[in-house]
Formats: sequence, C-alpha cells, structure tokens
Amino acid sequence: MFLGGALLISERPPTEHANGAVVLQGSIEGQKVRIAGAIGLLQQGIVDSVLLSVPKESYWGQSIPPVARRYLERTYGADVAAHIDFCETGATVNSTAEEMKALAPCIRDHRWQSMVVVTSDYHTRRAGLIWRRFAAHEPGMRLWIVGVQDPEFQRPWWRHRQSAKIFINEFTKLVWTSFGG
Repeated sequence: MFLGGALLISERPPTEHANGAVVLQGSIEGQKVRIAGAIGLLQQGIVDSVLLSVPKESYWGQSIPPVARRYLERTYGADVAAHIDFCETGATVNSTAEEMKALAPCIRDHRWQSMVVVTSDYHTRRAGLIWRRFAAHEPGMRLWIVGVQDPEFQRPWWRHRQSAKIFINEFTKLVWTSFGG
C-alpha cells in the first residue's frame, strides 16, 4: 500500500527543449492543474506552444475553444494564451488511447518533432505506455511525460475514499494497458 501510489507514477521530464506540450483531458480540478503545468513549461521556455485537448462542445452545446480562450486570457494573459491551440476531440473519446488517436492529426499538423505530454501524476505510467506507441510510429519523435499533482489524488491514497477509487481504477487500467489492452 505504501508504494502503491508510486507504482502509478513514472515521469520522464524533458531533458531538452520541446516543440510543444499536449494537455490531456481530465476532471475539472485535474484539468486546471494540468493546464497550469503546461503553462509553466511554456513560461520557462521548455516548450514553444501548448495544445489543449478539448471536447467539441459542452453539455449545453456550446463550443469549448472560445470559452477556453477567454479563460486562458483572463487567467494567464493574452501573451501566454496566444501560444495555446486547441484540438477538438469527438464525443466518443473516453480513454487515453482514444484521446491519443484523436490528437494525432493535430500533432502532425503542428509538425512537432518533440513533445511533452502533461497529465496528472498518478496517470503518468499508463499515459507513457500509450503515448510511446504513438511516438514509435512518428519518425524522429522525442517524447517526455510530465505529471502534475492532482488535487483529487491525495496521499496517502488509502486514507481518502476518492483517492482509493482513483488508485484502483488507474491500477486496473495500467495492468490492462501493460498486457496490450
């Protein structure tokens, strides 16, 4: 139990400059810290731009990119927001592998040769397995995985109901992914 949370975490922080960072979708609280993590990489000059994975529309039929753009400009300023693009994914995207497939055309459109995937820390090992499959099919692609501390995954995880649910769910998905699922 003590090392269980560490089993899920496997960061590969960038060792050099990368063309961009991709922020994977998550819960509302998780998404906020993931975006902040990617913005930090942008502000430090580690990446040139950020690509946010967003659904095509909200539950109310509203397009997400205009709302997100206003939020980013208000929160981080227009200069930072100018370096952020959006990749809209379909309603059927409900897994990391499906999100990777949906984001692949956007990444190719940017012509990146190096990128950082930003996700929650507890999701880094599994996301790394999945995204390395993508990188293996992209000639010359260099890939790093950065995890941010997600407020929904508290430590020690076994003392918090929500964290325990996240651990069990993520561990099960990690085993599935490890066996090729």
